[in-house]
Amino acid sequence: MDALENKTYDEISIGDQCNYQKTLTESDLILFATVSGDVNPVHLDPNFAEASMFKERIAHGMWSGSLVSATLATVMPGPGTIYLNQSFNFLRPVKLGDVLTVTLTAKQKDDEKNTVIFDCNVVNQNQKSVLTGKAKVIAPNEKIIIKRPALPVVSISDVLESDVA
Repeated sequence: MDALENKTYDEISIGDQCNYQKTLTESDLILFATVSGDVNPVHLDPNFAEASMFKERIAHGMWSGSLVSATLATVMPGPGTIYLNQSFNFLRPVKLGDVLTVTLTAKQKDDEKNTVIFDCNVVNQNQKSVLTGKAKVIAPNEKIIIKRPALPVVSISDVLESDVA
C-alpha cells in the first residue's frame, strides 16, 4: 500500500528536514494555467516568451510554491496539516524539464497553538535555489496513516474559440 503518514506536532523537532521532488512537464504548465486562470503568455506562448527576458517559456512562480504545499500536506507534517501562512522569494525562473527539490526545515514551534514554522528552499537540478521562504502550519495532534489517494488521469486537448462559441 502506498500510504501517507504524518508527523504529529510532538514528533517534530527543531531542525527536522524533509524533501519532495517533481519535474516540470508541459502538462503541469498547461494544467496549472487552466486551474489557476493565470494565462500570462510568458508561460504559454513560445513566441512571446522568446522575446521576454527569459528567452523561453517559464513556470508560474506559484507552481514552485504549490510544491511547498504538497510537501507540507504529504511529507511533513503530512495529512491533517492546516496551512496558515507563507512568504516566498522567487529567485530564478523554472523551465520545462527542470527537476525541483523542495527541502523544508522545522525552525520554530509554538506549543500553545501547535504551530510550526518551516524554512522552505526549492532548488533545481543544478542545485540553484529557485524559491526560498517560510511557511507556518498547524501540525496535527493525532497520528494519521492513510492510503495515498489515486488521482485521475487528465488529458489535455486543444479547443479553438470557434469550437466553444
